[in-house]
Amino acid sequence: MSSSMVSHWPPTLTDQQREELTLRATTYALSHGLIYLPVADVQPPAPTSAIHAPLALFPSPFPRKQFELAKRLQHAYNVLYARVALDEKFLDRIMGAEVGVGRVDDFTGELWKIWKRLCDEGIQQRLHLGLFRSDYLLHAPEKGGPVSLKQVEFNTISSSFGTLSQNIANLHRHLAASTEYFNSSPFLKLQNLPPNETIAGLAEGLATAHKAYESPSAWIMFVVQAGERNVFDQRWLEYELLEKHSIHIVRQTLDELATSAEVVPGSRILRVKLPGLLPRGAESVEISTVYFRAGYTPRDYPTHAHYQTRYVLESSVAIKCPSVQLQLAGGKKVQEVLTQRDVAFQFGEDIEVNLLRSSWMGMWGLDENGDYGVHKAREQAHKLVLKPQREGGGNNVYKEDIPGFLDALPVSEREAWIAMELIETPDLGNYLVRAGSGTEGAVKTEVVSELGIFGYALFGPGRPVEEKEVGWLLRTKGKESNEGGVAAGFSVLDSLVLVD
Repeated sequence: MSSSMVSHWPPTLTDQQREELTLRATTYALSHGLIYLPVADVQPPAPTSAIHAPLALFPSPFPRKQFELAKRLQHAYNVLYARVALDEKFLDRIMGAEVGVGRVDDFTGELWKIWKRLCDEGIQQRLHLGLFRSDYLLHAPEKGGPVSLKQVEFNTISSSFGTLSQNIANLHRHLAASTEYFNSSPFLKLQNLPPNETIAGLAEGLATAHKAYESPSAWIMFVVQAGERNVFDQRWLEYELLEKHSIHIVRQTLDELATSAEVVPGSRILRVKLPGLLPRGAESVEISTVYFRAGYTPRDYPTHAHYQTRYVLESSVAIKCPSVQLQLAGGKKVQEVLTQRDVAFQFGEDIEVNLLRSSWMGMWGLDENGDYGVHKAREQAHKLVLKPQREGGGNNVYKEDIPGFLDALPVSEREAWIAMELIETPDLGNYLVRAGSGTEGAVKTEVVSELGIFGYALFGPGRPVEEKEVGWLLRTKGKESNEGGVAAGFSVLDSLVLVD
């Protein structure tokens, strides 16, 4: 596929056709759980209303070969990051609070201190679970020329929108089946709209960890943010785990866990108190797996007590998804160091490192060789993005904002930032639909689409990595927007139409 093949996307519609597709899309979304909680100062304990998630009216074109490549790459990335997390010397050197990023980034430093405290106490994780997502953009440096697949980042914690990505794929398949998109494009055939079974895949990863814990009566715990608007993306996993795997779920915030979580002395079993909420008069439940959908941002730890709660969870024998060291392995500095010459090869000859390298853009640390890293970033600012050790969107610095940012950045904080060459995406358009805009609210705009591939890995010291690729996500945003988070308000949910 060349970048010009689908440059006239989206297909042309009449106003009547656009309004009909928008009505069908929004009602399907509301009927099938493709929803958010509405904006509110304080979310009520029980939802009383919902809005459809922001969505693309058409699926976005994506080259079939690059899609298959992204799925193949996920297996290599699953193994690579599992081994990075287990390489304590490597992780300590890159992310540590004594010689690495943790010295200059307080959040990273606090996570590292939890890990080191556990090590000093002789507490090691028997098993780790990663529910990963590797994100990519198509790279088309020559207008109308061939495209390649380039990685944006690799996520090791709270890799969201897996379940809603399945629902949006189903939505687009429904529109194709019910309207044939009014014969507006020869690409829009069901055989070109790949099915997505991310709900079953991610639930399988959690269920695999639960089974490995070897206590069938235990529960899985979701650690969540208070007032979470994207709650339904999590609830679909809960329903799948109960209905298909007979595994019960408990949801708790870090604030709640400060009083409800208890690690039993000796056995280090994690129990969560739920008085009055359990059958047969039980007061607490044993936890097999701790799934973090919170804890990836400093905002989740407003006091030192919140880090202490994270330590309590990490000190138990429950399998963490992710463990604190696996969360550290997902740092942007680790991503940058892995691109350096021969570094990735040290994690095993069985990993397709050369294939991985083909997906990497140029990266370097701002602390590289004294002032050289900053000087290079200043010279090439027009084609760069600067990234800190953060997740969740809205943290990066782009292009023309870089020189001023570098002027204000203390020398001591350079180590916490990396520079990355921007991926030059092909021209594309779509109709973006946000809640409250009505049937006339499908806005046509130039867009960029980012593909995420989900995978899980269960691993531990001396144990082969058990891993699988389990689905995909497409997020689409206006081309004028630098950031890509759906929850942060920058993107809409989308799916793929594969083209050759």
